Amino acid sequence: MSQSRHVPVMLQRCLDLLAPALERPGAVVVDCTLGLGGHSEALLTRFPEARLVALDRDKEALRLSGERLAPFGGRATLVHAVYDELPDVLARLGIPRVQGVLFDLGVSSMQLDEADRGFAYAQDAPLDMRMDQTAGMSAAEVLNTYPPGELVRILRAYGEEKQAKRIVSAIVREREKEPFSTSARLVELIRDALPQAAKRTGGNPAKRTFQALRIEVNGELSVLERAIPAAVKALAVDGRIAVLSYHSLEDRLVKQVFAAGAAGTAPPGLPVVPERYQPRLKLLTRGAELPTEEEIAENRRAAPARLRGAQRIREDIE
Repeated sequence: MSQSRHVPVMLQRCLDLLAPALERPGAVVVDCTLGLGGHSEALLTRFPEARLVALDRDKEALRLSGERLAPFGGRATLVHAVYDELPDVLARLGIPRVQGVLFDLGVSSMQLDEADRGFAYAQDAPLDMRMDQTAGMSAAEVLNTYPPGELVRILRAYGEEKQAKRIVSAIVREREKEPFSTSARLVELIRDALPQAAKRTGGNPAKRTFQALRIEVNGELSVLERAIPAAVKALAVDGRIAVLSYHSLEDRLVKQVFAAGAAGTAPPGLPVVPERYQPRLKLLTRGAELPTEEEIAENRRAAPARLRGAQRIREDIE
């Protein structure tokens, strides 16, 4: 597997954002989305005093990145967990607070490249899409068993697919003849279902449906809704968090959590604002930062990336 295809997105910028918190001796950084370990390796290399805790729900990713991070010995602790389990993982490791947290919410490059996992619409593969293949429903089961109204809701909400109704009618019609099992048949069906004008815009016409199925199968947005606030809570004062999102639904969620933390909660008109109403977070990025044109030219996976960072400036006062 060529490493060149697995270039971590916005790597330098992520490291720079986290640096002030991780340059201190004894700092702990959590990579919530280990994948192939590109960001983790860079964090351990750049911050030689830091200890890394890295999570992934995919056992194959843990095995491969374990080999990659072996030279760092005891400085890296890899854990099989979904990232909303962060509080439990830290409690088990006896780590009360951390100095840095990184999320890279792109599907691990490895999963996109592995044809037999059914994430990619460019090659025919079984419709699976589970990041942890030992748990939950596959994409084929979702397509074959969900009621039409529920499928329309998923395609609209998670894929922002305007033609959801057309696509779902075709799916329902076809699944009665024969249940879905591979990605090529679904891609073909979507191409046939869409009007000409819709096919001319925005890349592969199956992209939005595949994104929607992936989010549904892995519960990605509900996991993220729990994970980002939990990560903010785990930060020590002056700790920093960086989040790379790849579609507007994820980015909006991150933006809301950061904005809420950075806003004061005092009732209007108080002459002096008590500590408990003061903001907990300071935003480190103006809106979402985008990759440079050079980076996109070198690594097309970076194109949709949006980076947001925040710094913990106060403890929560219950």
